[in-house]
Amino acid sequence: MSQFTNEDEVLLQSMLRQLLQSVKEKITGAPSVECAEEILLHLEETDENFHNYEFVKYLRQYINNTLGSLIEEESEKCTSTQNQSEVSGYDTLVQHVTKKTRESKQYREMMHALKNVMTIVVESLINKFEEDRMCNKELDSKTKKKCQSDYYTDNCSDSDSSFNQSYTFMSQEQLQLLVEKFDPIQPKEVRQEALQMLCLAPPSDVLNSECWPNLRKHLTMSLSDPDEIVSEKILRFYAKTFSSSPFNMTREVYTSLAQHLEFYFLSGEYSLRISSGLDVSNADVNHILKKVRLLNEYQKEAPSSWIRYPEKYMEEIVESTLSLLSVKHDPSHPASSDFLSPVYFLALLDIKAIWFKKWTHAHYSRTVILRLLEKKYKFLINAAVQQCLDYFEFCKTAISKTSRVDDFSQQHSNNEQKFFYTGSELQYIYFVHSLCLLGRLLIYKQGRNLFPVQLKNKKDCVSLTDLLVLFTQLIYYSPRYSKEALTAHTDNYSPASLVMEILQVFCDQTGCATDCLYTDAVMDALLDPLQSLLNGTEVFINCLETTLIDVADILARIAAAEDGLSVLLYGENKNSAKENSPTAVRIIVQFTKKLLHDDISLLSGSKLLQVVKGAFIFVCRQMYRTCEGLQMLIPYGLHESIGEAWKKASLLSERVPTPVTGADSTSSISLDSKNIVLWEETLLDALLNFSATPKGLYLLHSTGAMSDCVSFMFNNLSKKHQTNEREEFDNGVIVAQMATTPTAAVALQSSGFIKAFVAELWALLECGKDDVRITQPKSTPVDPIDQSCQKSFLYLINLLTYPAVFELLSKQDIPNKPMYSHREVPTDIINIIDRIVILNSEAKIHSLFNYEQSHVFGLRLLNVLCCELNTLLLLETQYKVSQVLLTAQEENVTEASEGPGDFIVDSLSVERNHVLVRINLIGGPQERILPLRTLDKGSDPYPWPMFSSFPLPKCYLAEVPKKADFRQDKVLDKLISILQNPDGQSEWAEICRRQFCKIMKTRPDTISGATTDADVKKENLSSVQQLGIEMTVRYGKHLNLLKEHAENELCFVLMNCEQFLKQQQRAVVSSLRCLQGRYAGYDWFASSVFLIMSGDGEKTLTFLQQFSHLLVSAFLWIPRLHLSMHLPITSVESGIHPVYFCSAHYIEMLLKAELPLVFSAFHMSGFTPSQICLQWITQCFWNYMDWSEICHYIATCIFLGPDYQVYMCISVFRHLQQDILKHTEAQDLQVFLKEEALHGFRVTDYLEYMESLELIYRPMLLNDMRNIRVQNT
Repeated sequence: MSQFTNEDEVLLQSMLRQLLQSVKEKITGAPSVECAEEILLHLEETDENFHNYEFVKYLRQYINNTLGSLIEEESEKCTSTQNQSEVSGYDTLVQHVTKKTRESKQYREMMHALKNVMTIVVESLINKFEEDRMCNKELDSKTKKKCQSDYYTDNCSDSDSSFNQSYTFMSQEQLQLLVEKFDPIQPKEVRQEALQMLCLAPPSDVLNSECWPNLRKHLTMSLSDPDEIVSEKILRFYAKTFSSSPFNMTREVYTSLAQHLEFYFLSGEYSLRISSGLDVSNADVNHILKKVRLLNEYQKEAPSSWIRYPEKYMEEIVESTLSLLSVKHDPSHPASSDFLSPVYFLALLDIKAIWFKKWTHAHYSRTVILRLLEKKYKFLINAAVQQCLDYFEFCKTAISKTSRVDDFSQQHSNNEQKFFYTGSELQYIYFVHSLCLLGRLLIYKQGRNLFPVQLKNKKDCVSLTDLLVLFTQLIYYSPRYSKEALTAHTDNYSPASLVMEILQVFCDQTGCATDCLYTDAVMDALLDPLQSLLNGTEVFINCLETTLIDVADILARIAAAEDGLSVLLYGENKNSAKENSPTAVRIIVQFTKKLLHDDISLLSGSKLLQVVKGAFIFVCRQMYRTCEGLQMLIPYGLHESIGEAWKKASLLSERVPTPVTGADSTSSISLDSKNIVLWEETLLDALLNFSATPKGLYLLHSTGAMSDCVSFMFNNLSKKHQTNEREEFDNGVIVAQMATTPTAAVALQSSGFIKAFVAELWALLECGKDDVRITQPKSTPVDPIDQSCQKSFLYLINLLTYPAVFELLSKQDIPNKPMYSHREVPTDIINIIDRIVILNSEAKIHSLFNYEQSHVFGLRLLNVLCCELNTLLLLETQYKVSQVLLTAQEENVTEASEGPGDFIVDSLSVERNHVLVRINLIGGPQERILPLRTLDKGSDPYPWPMFSSFPLPKCYLAEVPKKADFRQDKVLDKLISILQNPDGQSEWAEICRRQFCKIMKTRPDTISGATTDADVKKENLSSVQQLGIEMTVRYGKHLNLLKEHAENELCFVLMNCEQFLKQQQRAVVSSLRCLQGRYAGYDWFASSVFLIMSGDGEKTLTFLQQFSHLLVSAFLWIPRLHLSMHLPITSVESGIHPVYFCSAHYIEMLLKAELPLVFSAFHMSGFTPSQICLQWITQCFWNYMDWSEICHYIATCIFLGPDYQVYMCISVFRHLQQDILKHTEAQDLQVFLKEEALHGFRVTDYLEYMESLELIYRPMLLNDMRNIRVQNT
């Protein structure tokens, strides 16, 4: 059907009319013709009935009849070439067919015919429309007059009714005539008629007409018409324009209204004064408020659209607004200060300055606004600051007269309708508006740059700090509600609450907080009432408890940020902080301690006392959760005060009587009981957070609340099914810290924490989630450890440090049951090792649903655990893990008719091979070769030889480089001569230090470690020590440092060391296994010295005996302080070594200061630097460094001081920074740090860096290291 008939034209007319009738509402609501076209073009997307219209059906059928055969033909062509690159895929097929169709002759003919017939149809419809309009013109006029009263309302800003009216389309001639009729010289009746027609015309047509500029002038003048009906109708037209026209048109209407108001306020007919108050029921006042409200509503809506238009349009609106708000009387006028300016009306309608908040939200508009404020309208900022100052002076005056400040905020937020506002209330409303405006302004850097400001009544400028001090003082001295009263009001306009909102926003903005809050003046203002309460001086504060809670909230937010914490701890300038000057931390901690001791008389008996205590404890908690914060708090003994308060609360919670049914006091007892329990939990939570740092965990042990805190943490985790990332990281860090100490590890076991974790792990490994299994089968894991188990794997690694392993596994036998049920769930760590690590029976294998996956998990766990050499010795001596793995390898071979079969290469045999090499070969990165755990491509996927018996294949032993000849080294000779003759040289220690540093920087290979035989019985040595001796001798021989029979010599050394140290030990009664007898681990330091002395036992013992007198021995020689009488009894009973609560604590502290990215990476991984550092230091970096670097580590600490142990670990982290960040992202940081040696790390490369750290931190570190000893009184 290529041609249309007359019948087609008639049919199309009716169908098109039906379509237009259906979409009439959408078209008439369009603000312009262009918008109406857009609506029609996108009708298919927006109208669900689109395909049901007869017109659409007709067009579809017509296109199908005309082009259907062509489309089918092209589709068949494309389908036949489907496999070719030219046409591939459904989308490409559609595009290809569409392109060919549109290029065809049939398509062009069809479009030509459609265009012709639709032109005729549309012209016919237009002609019919004109006829109908002329016929109904008179009827329409009557109808419109009748509707005039219907859509009139008092609220001129509500333009909804305008959409219920029909538009009268006007030509340019008609609009020109309308403008002439609207001229002010015309009679009132003519102007009213013209206004009536204007209200019925589409705003877009009016604003786009050539006569709009003249009409705009007439409208602006008519807004001042004494006839309210005229001005009301103009406002109605403005409201309709705002709601239905685009921004580029409405801006002119807005500026017109703003200019009218500006002229009106400056005219002689305006005479309102602040002192007279404001009666909003007055017709003139009401009319002003309507105009201002219309402006304000547009102010709130305009930002959503003005970014799509040129900046000059937006700038016109902004400038007209600021110009209006800047209206004021001439200063020489006698009533200038009493002038009720436009800003008061705007504040009355938008008290919280929402308009300014929206205008400054986007950078696009904020830049313009702040630029105009700076260059032309700074008076507005000055006036806002002045208003805040005036209100504060008013509050101070009222307080000085011991009278109560009128609570205008409560009056304003009252729900009762109000018709009259007194002068004081108007001033208060403007104050709130100014406060909110300034609060928003200061968020932005450009806004803060507007300060300082010069006020006419003040000699000095008001700086940014002055303003923030003022805000802070408003919290204390302005009227406010109690917490109970606040619940009765939906909106709270009290100054304190508003300032709190502002300061909370500031705290969340880093740059803003730095400029505004982190100054000594602001801190002093915040803490001034606290200082007064500490000193016992009189304070005038309304609702003291509520105020203190709010101040604590701000302080906690400040303490949560790095820069804020620094200000609290050291003041505004950390480097120039004076020791004797009271810092914020001192005031906060002393005030908190007084609260805990109920030593604040003004708060005694308060219902909110416990809430206040909890708030300030939380502030302190934000500080002592960090190493540097804890260092500052330790002298005040806050942990002891919280511990004592917890003990009292614990006793009270035990004495709470059980409520009796029917008794009158049931409800009160129940409420008191809840409060007591809540208070006890608050204190436990505070104590628990001490364990976020090594030294904090040591302090927590001294309070005796360790077990209760762990139980509290476990109960909390059990209740919370979901935790946010921050809580998850924090919990991971706390558990990692606790697992590094024996006391906390035992508490984790006794609380049920480990049992619950093991059950959860087993469910992931063996059971999976039931809801997932029902809907879909479990996918086959691709990674060695499935992603669902990765988090649990890392958690288990954090948990199983050597102190924890020793407490949980020492003298524990493997169950080795003859039968295991599939329903039997492990309950502790020994069960996990039995079920998935040491699989030495068919019963264990058959008890697993996912044998290979679970066993790989167990072998990977074993591999990480054995990286800690003490753990390796314990597992090997108790469970013979090497023999279990060798047996499994021996059984995992192919059957052969002759001779032994070949090893089967699978995931388990590869894992076992790696573990066997790791646990039986000691050496640094260049001293041993570990087989990979991945398969290569090619004919030989696994080139590493497997074995089922010892010794290891030689390919895993790296060739050890020969030692350089240093006999002729003059620098070394000089150092040796100085060491041999200390009395002959002045400043002996400093000279030794300089010579040592010189050797390290020039000939480091000269510093690294001839043998007597002795028959020594091994019976007195533990199995762990005997195995350690075997490993040490094997390593020494590999390094060519030891000869035959060195084993007896090392036994001699270790036994004598044990006897020597035993003389300095004290008897301790403890349930901890590590404190029951000899040192739990192996003496890696003594073994290192033995290797340095080339196996000479006498030299080794002589050195160790002399070395034990040095402070550095406490930190290098770990067994040196086991049960030592040189330590306080609390330190000994805790089982926590000074290396942990001193060295490791400072490692974390320096890491945060020197390498913040690395510190953050640890926190995000839920891991702690202290845990891995304790492992490195305990085993003297064995397996992590090559022997030469181990010698350098030991020599550096001895010659340069024990604090170099801390600097050494920081240097290692600096060396590993990029790897740490990469593995944090890969979520395997713990595994990387424990398994990987320190490739490429050389002590000499970082010696200068360590010297730079010494200059900064040595006084603090050495002082604390010396203080680990018992203080003589």
